[in-house]
Amino acid sequence: MAKRGKEQEPARYFDQEFATEAVKIVAGEFFATSEELAITTLLGSCVAVCLYDLERGVGGMNHFMLPELQKGGNATPCAGLCNTQSRSCARYGSCAMRRLMAQLELLGANRRRLAAKLFGAGRVMATGADIGGSNAAFAIEYLKQQGIPIVASDLGECCPRKVIFFPKTGRALVKRMRNPQEQTRCPSR
Repeated sequence: MAKRGKEQEPARYFDQEFATEAVKIVAGEFFATSEELAITTLLGSCVAVCLYDLERGVGGMNHFMLPELQKGGNATPCAGLCNTQSRSCARYGSCAMRRLMAQLELLGANRRRLAAKLFGAGRVMATGADIGGSNAAFAIEYLKQQGIPIVASDLGECCPRKVIFFPKTGRALVKRMRNPQEQTRCPSR
């Protein structure tokens, strides 16, 4: 069983590199499943949080653009918007996290057994505010408040990233990509 964050079944494809069925999510989406497949996304300053419960064999990923909905210059929780099942809600970390965890619980996950892996938050543009840093700080603090351990992360620096997550096992792979602004390869880890 699988649940995608936009009330529609995702486009599935066969990933030849990993010889598995895969689902791609984009900014403002989340996907949770108990199926044997991969979830992929591409990140710049956005953050993807991968949550999984190994005992139940369920997991999921979200991909959010900003920590919270901005109203009148102040960050406010998007609980009202999130409760409306708005398609735009999951663009914000506060909503994306709540909705992903709710879907995982519907699939049988237990919050006390969840583990997290975080990716993204790249500073892909040299000018302007550090949106990626704000996204990373939000995700780390949110998981801390929920008591969910972060077991791996690849955050910040200059690199856009491709993330491949295997929710049944919790395995995640990250490919750092060239930053088109700098025309150089990001340092590898």
